[in-house]
Amino acid sequence: MGATDQPSPWWSAARHADRRPFLMARGAIMRAVRAWFDEQGFTEVETSVLQISPGNETHLHAPRTEITGNDGSRATRYLRTSPEFAAKKLLAAGETKIFEFARVFRDRERGDLHLPEFTMLEWYRANAGYDAIMADTIVVIAHAAQATGIGQFAFRGRTADPFAEPELLTVAQAFERFAGIDLLATIVNGEGDRAALAAVASKRVRVTDDDTWSDIFSKVLVEHVEPNLGQGRLTVLFEYPAPEAALARAKAADPRIAERFEVYACGVELANGFGELTDAAEQRRRFVDSMDEKERRYGERYPLDEDFLAAVAAMPLSSGVALGFDRLVMLASGALRVDQVVWTPPAGER
Repeated sequence: MGATDQPSPWWSAARHADRRPFLMARGAIMRAVRAWFDEQGFTEVETSVLQISPGNETHLHAPRTEITGNDGSRATRYLRTSPEFAAKKLLAAGETKIFEFARVFRDRERGDLHLPEFTMLEWYRANAGYDAIMADTIVVIAHAAQATGIGQFAFRGRTADPFAEPELLTVAQAFERFAGIDLLATIVNGEGDRAALAAVASKRVRVTDDDTWSDIFSKVLVEHVEPNLGQGRLTVLFEYPAPEAALARAKAADPRIAERFEVYACGVELANGFGELTDAAEQRRRFVDSMDEKERRYGERYPLDEDFLAAVAAMPLSSGVALGFDRLVMLASGALRVDQVVWTPPAGER
């Protein structure tokens, strides 16, 4: 390619023709999934993109904007990283089974599996345990595969049968099996013992003085656990450690673990679900801790959505899950990257 040559834009006829089979698969999957939710009595919702807070997790970053009122006043808003806050407000308002194909936004994310703007399929069941949401997730993934007729998922040399009985594996079992680490021994009173985890993990990953317990946990998970998940069949990784509970409630029988799960295929994380926390004071504490850490690391923090925290206290016992729809389409259509399965790639890309 010469110095002045530029790649054809994504909308050139030839490049669009290459992507069109994946886009047709996307439509088929969306129709099949919508039909299943309808059969199950779910209501499809459409919640707002602009939020007071985009989410309060340390490593999630959101685009920021301003809205101007009729009187010229200005207010900061964020493009949501998830529809979760709005969905839980609907649960508090009395909805019992809801789902949304939500456009969401995340800064600092781009790669074969990441886009700064993407579609998240998120759904919730009131008055249901998180085992029900786990089962839903496996069914939704199978429906996606049925919609395209694909026999197995494949990604970077790994394969997984979406119709096989999934592997059920606790996080503690996975750390023991793939890294030789007794993870629960490094958790005391629901908090991570950084020194204890660093001592056992330093033989497996590089540990720096600045690493927190969660940093070390993530390094082991990414380097030694995730590559082994979803091999030959789906893996449901569940019972996350309490320090990684996010918006999940603690497990009643063991405060060291939380009702959180993730589903993997071919080493790719597809879904992240919770038995939802309904203790507003505990949720506030977690958010404040996360924003303190975000400010320490990145020099910024997001506000707390007080309406959301009030909704947490008013919610019924509920469970929910967020599934990366573009990733699911990628695996079910045989695409190699998520940008092949979206109708228009991120603005400014060729």
